Amino acid sequence: MPKLKKKSGSKKRFKKTANGYIKKKHAFKNHLLTKKSKKRKRNLSKFSLLNRSDKKNIIKQI
Repeated sequence: MPKLKKKSGSKKRFKKTANGYIKKKHAFKNHLLTKKSKKRKRNLSKFSLLNRSDKKNIIKQI
């Protein structure tokens, strides 16, 4: 049985930090930005940490 490839989309979307957490970008920052406030757009552009329940699944993919 050959080795399976990792998910290339996940490699682009998630990064592992030095402490073992996983960083991700927020959603809802692509289009329809005129109706969103500056504060909301600014907070969406920051990175956030992935939830612990999703961590095991994402680690397999990246």
